[in-house]
Amino acid sequence: MKEIVQEGAPILRKIAEPLSEKLFGTAELKRLIDDMATALDQEIEGVALAAPQIGVPYRLFIVRSDRALPPPATDEKRLAALKPEVEVYINPEIVKTSRKRSRADEGCLSVRGVYGTTNRHERVTLRARRIDGSCFERWAGNIMAQIFEHEMDHLNGILFIDHAEHLVHIHHAATA
Repeated sequence: MKEIVQEGAPILRKIAEPLSEKLFGTAELKRLIDDMATALDQEIEGVALAAPQIGVPYRLFIVRSDRALPPPATDEKRLAALKPEVEVYINPEIVKTSRKRSRADEGCLSVRGVYGTTNRHERVTLRARRIDGSCFERWAGNIMAQIFEHEMDHLNGILFIDHAEHLVHIHHAATA
C-alpha cells in the first residue's frame, strides 16, 4: 500500500505536473487511482487525497464524497453499509469562486495531528477531466468547496498550515 507522505517531504512543496494525454484511459492511471483510493480508505477521517500526498507529482485528486457529506442522524447502519463513492479530478482548475468566504476547521492527512481555521470560498466551480479524458465541471458549496480548495492547494505545493489560523497540535495517545 502507498504511504501518505508527511510535511517535510519535498514533493508536498512542488507544483504538480499536468497528467499527460497518453495516460488517459490507461491501466497505469487506473492503478494510480486505485492506490490512492486504498490509501484514503485506511484513513477513517480522510475525505480526499491528492496524488502528491502519495509521492506522485501529478495534478490529480480524489474525493470520498460519501464521507464528505454529513450522515443522516438516524441512519448509521445504512451509512456504514454504503460503498465508497470515489470522485476523480484530473488536471483540475478552479474556474469560478464566490466572493463570500467562510471560516472552517481543517486538517490534513499529510500534517497529522494539526488542525486550524481556514478562510475558504463558500462556493467553487471546478473544471477537470475523468479517467477516460472527458471534461466536466462540478459546482460545490460549503464542505465540498473547502475540499476542492484544499486539494488544489496540494497540487500547487501549498499546505493548509501555510494560511490557517489558530493552529492546534493534537497528539493521539498510543493504544495498547
